Amino acid sequence: MRNGGTWRATVATAALGTLLATATLTACGGARDGVRDGAGTDVGDSAPSRSAETTDPTRIPGVGDLWQRRIPADSRQVVAVYGAGEDSADSTVVLYTKHGTDWDRVRAWPAHNGKKGWTTDHREDDKRSPVGVFSLSDAGGVLKDPGARLPYTRSAAFAAPRWWAKSHWHDFDYVIAIDYNRVKGTPPNDPTRPEGDDRGGSIWLHMDHGSGTSACVSLSESGMEYLLRALDPGLRPVVVMGDKAHLKAAR
Repeated sequence: MRNGGTWRATVATAALGTLLATATLTACGGARDGVRDGAGTDVGDSAPSRSAETTDPTRIPGVGDLWQRRIPADSRQVVAVYGAGEDSADSTVVLYTKHGTDWDRVRAWPAHNGKKGWTTDHREDDKRSPVGVFSLSDAGGVLKDPGARLPYTRSAAFAAPRWWAKSHWHDFDYVIAIDYNRVKGTPPNDPTRPEGDDRGGSIWLHMDHGSGTSACVSLSESGMEYLLRALDPGLRPVVVMGDKAHLKAAR
């Protein structure tokens, strides 16, 4: 249901929701043990700084011309995901907001990406997150709407299967759909994949369990709550994501 809707779920509905989640959340699933990161600590020095990468405040630090050009001209919010390396599961999420012509760094969080790192040619179950620039249009989760500006769908269908490791049970309490191979304007767990199943899908920002994901980007609960309250569809938010080397590409 959308914003403000009352959530009612019978035992049968919850069971059905679990089955639906299993079918549609494969990109983010996993069974590795991990420690849930709930701190939401700001990490001021883990992402490229303005002075280190560029003196131009009209550009997102650490992002080369190839991806800089793909940020829509009318976008005024960017979630940048800086992967530590092409084969690393560690990353940093930084929120930037545009004021006038300048991008201002708002806040940053430690994060994780795909277990095997990053790729510019993502495929189903390759355990790598896709490099690129993608819009952010829809949100949802198991928990009630924390005050999201994006359309928010609350449903038991987001719940992680209980045969996954316990550390993963809360991964999808909050999610923000990354518009990779999905239909905008639908709940994040809508299974439709316009480019075909082999290209993967269900790529989300979601809550962290302390280790790499199957393709999504994960961060702390407080970080997810902050993003849900901050991302404004009127500001055309996008995510710019990839390992640092790929993000610096000029062409």
